[in-house]
Amino acid sequence: MRNFIWKSLFPASRNLGFSCLGWTSNPLRPYLPLMTDISFIKMHGLGNDFVVIDDRDGAIALGIKESRAIANRRSGVGFDQLLILEKPTTDAADVFMRIRNPDGSEAQACGNGTRCVASLVMNELARDQIVIETVAGLLTSSRHSDGRVTVDMGQPGLTWRDVPTSRNVDTLHMGISADGVIDPVGVNMGNPHAVFFVDDIAAIALERIGPLLECDDLFPELANIEIVQITGPDQVRMRVWERAAGITEACGSGACAVAVAAHRRGLTGRNVDVTLDGGTLQIEWREDGHVLMTGPVATSFEGTFDPTLLAHL
Repeated sequence: MRNFIWKSLFPASRNLGFSCLGWTSNPLRPYLPLMTDISFIKMHGLGNDFVVIDDRDGAIALGIKESRAIANRRSGVGFDQLLILEKPTTDAADVFMRIRNPDGSEAQACGNGTRCVASLVMNELARDQIVIETVAGLLTSSRHSDGRVTVDMGQPGLTWRDVPTSRNVDTLHMGISADGVIDPVGVNMGNPHAVFFVDDIAAIALERIGPLLECDDLFPELANIEIVQITGPDQVRMRVWERAAGITEACGSGACAVAVAAHRRGLTGRNVDVTLDGGTLQIEWREDGHVLMTGPVATSFEGTFDPTLLAHL
C-alpha cells in the first residue's frame, strides 16, 4: 500500500524567497512518492512557457519543493508555470488544470497555459471544444481552423474586494505609483492585476518597478503588474511582471485585464489587439461581461526527467 504523505501549501504570510511575501491557495491534497521517470511536454503561448505533466492517475508527487526543482532552468527543465493535469471534480469539465509558479506557489489562473492544455486535451479527445476546470472556475475553450485557441476567461472582477485590495479604493484609479508610473486600474481575471498606462513603454524599467508594485501593501495577495501603451485604435503594447514569476514574454490573463482596463478608461473599444513581448493576442470583452482570449499555442519538445532530480528534496 502506498504511503500517502499529506502536505499543505505555505500560507500567505510565509516568505517564499522572493522580495516580498509569497501567495498561494491552501488546499490539502495527497502526494505520492515518485517511483519512475516522469513524462512532460514543454509548450508555450507567445513565449510564455510551460511544463505540462499528466497526473490524472494521481501517481505523481509534485509539491512546492518539487515544483521549484523542475522550474530551475539550469538543473531542471524551466518554466514560467507548471501545469498539472488532474481528474476534474465535476462532470461539467474534461480535465482539471493545477497551476504552479516557479517558487512553488499555486496560481489561480493562466490564460496562455489554458490555451496550451486545451489544445492537448482537444487533440486527445478529437474535439474542438472542451471545458477546463481550475481553482478559479470552469473555462470553455475552442479551437479555430488555423489552430488558434479561444478561451472564455469569464467575467472580470472590478470591485476592490474582487481584485482584492487591502482597503476600499476606486479600482479605476487606485492611486499607487513607482518611479513615476502612476494610477493603475485594478482587475481580477481569476488572479489580481494592476494595469498602468504610460506614454512610452520602452522608457519603463519594469525589472525595477515590477517587484515593488507586485508587493505593494494595497495587494494582500500580491498582484500581476502590466504596463501599457496605446499604439493605435484598439491596439495596445503591453509588458508584464507576473506575480511570483517576474518578467515573462506573455501573460494571457494579463492581456485580458489590459483590454478590460483600457475599455473602462475609455481608451479602446471592446475588441483589442494586445501585443506582448512574445506576440499578439486578440481580446474581446463581450457585452455579457465575458472576456474571450484568442491566440496561438506551440509545442517545444517532449521528454522525461529522472526522479533522482527530486530525490534529495
